[in-house]
This record gives sequence, structure tokens and C-alpha cells, in this order.
Amino acid sequence: MGLNVNKLEYDGRSILLDKEGYLICLSDWDQNIASALALNEGIALTNAHWEIISLLRDFHDKFEHAPAMRILVKAVKKQLGEEKGNSIYLLKLFPDSPAKRAAKIAGLPRPTNCL
Repeated sequence: MGLNVNKLEYDGRSILLDKEGYLICLSDWDQNIASALALNEGIALTNAHWEIISLLRDFHDKFEHAPAMRILVKAVKKQLGEEKGNSIYLLKLFPDSPAKRAAKIAGLPRPTNCL
């Protein structure tokens, strides 16, 4: 099959990740796994992070995909207001590529249209 698979060892569990660090089995996700994935990304989760993670998971439940950056910004602006619904705010929480990093920590697939 040729998949490059990594593992996240957490609390006696071996969680399979793809070569980019996204969960292979989305049902493996829980808040503890999210914290472990965030640590792999060099991020210590705060309430502000959890707010975005929760929004992302709700978005995925509704639309069955993780949003790319522009759609993420619009969704955050709509639900959380102007001060949080902008790329600068999201970059502070999830540096480099907020849509990809936040989706990874939220246990979602890689957003489409994200390079």
C-alpha cells in the first residue's frame, strides 16, 4: 500500500498518524489526543485554542471537511466576532498555517486547498 505511517504513543495507546501527522482514524481523537498532537506542534493549548478547535469540529460535522484558511476566517468571524475572525489572531494561536495546524490538532483531515 505504501502509506508512510507514524505513531503517537499516548496513555498506553498507539495512535496511527499519516506522514504529515494527521490522525488516520478520526475516531481516535479526544481532548487528550488533541493536547498530545498540539505538543507535537509546539503548541500549549489554551481556552482560545479550544474555542477554535471546537468550531472546527462543529464545521467538520456539518460540512464533512475541514475548512481552508479563508473559509476558516469567515467561520470564526461569524461565530466568534471580528476580533477573532482574522488571520492575524489565528496565526498567533496556530503559527505558520492555522487551517492545517488547527485541523490536525482537532483530529480532522488536512483541509482541502491548503498547500
